[in-house]
Amino acid sequence: MKPHELYKLLEPAVVAEMFTTFRDEEREIYKSAVASLAQARKLRPVYVQKKPVKEQIEWMHKTLALRSSDMIGEHLLQVWFMKFQQPLLVGFCDGMGIEHNGEGSVEGTLPEDLDSGKLEATVDQLYAGHNPRIVSLYLHVFNLQTPGGWESLTELLQSDPRVKLGAEQEEAPEPPPEPPPAAESPPESEKHAAVEPPPESEKHAAVEPPPESEKHAAVEPPPESEKHAAVEPPPESEAHAAAESPSDPGEEAAVPHDSAGD
Repeated sequence: MKPHELYKLLEPAVVAEMFTTFRDEEREIYKSAVASLAQARKLRPVYVQKKPVKEQIEWMHKTLALRSSDMIGEHLLQVWFMKFQQPLLVGFCDGMGIEHNGEGSVEGTLPEDLDSGKLEATVDQLYAGHNPRIVSLYLHVFNLQTPGGWESLTELLQSDPRVKLGAEQEEAPEPPPEPPPAAESPPESEKHAAVEPPPESEKHAAVEPPPESEKHAAVEPPPESEKHAAVEPPPESEAHAAAESPSDPGEEAAVPHDSAGD
């Protein structure tokens, strides 16, 4: 597995831990990583530096997952393990009988073969005493130190489920509970009963206009003969009857005589 393939599989938390350690403990290594990766993408370092730290690390992780970043990516991993994961390296070298300088740096040449029995026992000890994710990453990185890797270690990387990057030591999540059965739909005839429109004849009963003959009853004008009854002047013959003087003071209005009494 190539370095860029490792970065593709690495959990963001592991990469964040590596770069955060560099930034806090070895600031120059962090700055160098930013500059080198930016230049590899033909960008100015300030393009990355102006981002918040969290976004800087996310950008570098994505860039390290590119094939063109293999050399930079492998170097960063080696530096991180050599400077900040020394107990892990010492444990591996001691378990495998590999000579080192007391800090996990191999002295002399690497062995041509790794004993399968020792390897299995050493890996068990490493997982028992260190962060499983870091152990898994280290085993992959160590196998990069010789072309094609060691046969016994390559087989272990393929067969041991603990070594899978991004998923080691995690239990499979329980399947979600079965969803409750969906409620049965009512019959089509009742499906929209609550909103069934009324018959057309009743649809607008509340606002049905009255018959044309009654439509304006309240404001129908009176007949022309009564239109101005209150102010109609009396007939000309009666207009001044009350004010007209009789021709004879003793004269009274004529009373019709009933001829039937004669």
